[in-house]
Amino acid sequence: MSENQTPKPFSYGGQAVIEGVMMRGAHIAAIAVRNPQGEIVVHEQPLNATLYRGKIAKTPFLRGLVGLWDALGLGTRALLWSADIAIEEEDEAKKKEAASAPVVENGVNGAEKMHPIDVTPQGSTIVEMNPNDKRKSVFNGPLGWGTLAVSLAFGIGIFFLVPTTAASGIESLFSLQSSPFLVNLIEGMIQLLLIVGYMWLIGHLPDVKRLFGYHGAEHKTINAYEAGAELTPEVVAKYPIEHPRCGTAFLLTVAFVGVLVFSVLGRPPFILLILSRLILIPVIAGIAYEVIRFTAKNLNNPLVRIIVIPNLALQHLTTRPPDLTMIEVAITAFKRVLAAEQRADGMPAASEPAPFPEPAVGD
Repeated sequence: MSENQTPKPFSYGGQAVIEGVMMRGAHIAAIAVRNPQGEIVVHEQPLNATLYRGKIAKTPFLRGLVGLWDALGLGTRALLWSADIAIEEEDEAKKKEAASAPVVENGVNGAEKMHPIDVTPQGSTIVEMNPNDKRKSVFNGPLGWGTLAVSLAFGIGIFFLVPTTAASGIESLFSLQSSPFLVNLIEGMIQLLLIVGYMWLIGHLPDVKRLFGYHGAEHKTINAYEAGAELTPEVVAKYPIEHPRCGTAFLLTVAFVGVLVFSVLGRPPFILLILSRLILIPVIAGIAYEVIRFTAKNLNNPLVRIIVIPNLALQHLTTRPPDLTMIEVAITAFKRVLAAEQRADGMPAASEPAPFPEPAVGD
């Protein structure tokens, strides 16, 4: 990059996936997953221009929809793809080992090969997903969209409708009809307890612990990048595991904002109450997104530092200290995104571009 060229700010985020990390910019999402052979398998997914580069991504409150889509849409399909790479390849490798057959060099599914494109500082081979690989259909095919629909229904049912129904039951049981704010507060507390309890419970599963390790690698990579540090595993490992724009913090903020928004509406009849929770999900997400952006930009303010303490503390439920191999995967995905954004700006590639100031909510 020449001295008189400055990269344009772009919106980036991230998420841990099975044995890997997804990073996304304004033009692509890059998913890097380590397969059982020790290779880092990379897939680049083009992003919808209207959603990620149009007016929605630039309009306050509406741009929260992008963060919501990252978590529920793109993130769910990336998890599904990573499971195919990390789990199905393991089964394939066991079959080949049992048959005493040589493993296909740089291959991930027998007949189709991938081609090495880079070697990281630690020496892991990075391989590109074959353009014809059928597993890429999880992003655009019926399997991906079907999984997304089920995930959305599950998430909305557990974290929105169950708290609403439980709070309504408490309202009737203790005759709290004259205290709508209190009932809405109870609903928010139930929602928060469900979120924290769910994260705490799954955090004890061995596979999820590894997932949370990749979450920590994602945070450390972005923290190092924003500090202008060299993106190598040894350097990135020194940076904090918490990040103020974490998606976990976003969920906590959604719960608090929901209490305030629903308090304005009171407690309408049950059917209208359920409909209001569903309809207002984008509104609450938009407000929560702006709150996260504001606090992230004003961390030097003593009051803001106090406000974000619960958000940062909650992240310890969903992050684990990563090892260098996990950080290596996160760096691989992030550098792909950086390179794609530079290409989109018509700029030459740089090994360590200057930090961009306004990232989006990440994982």
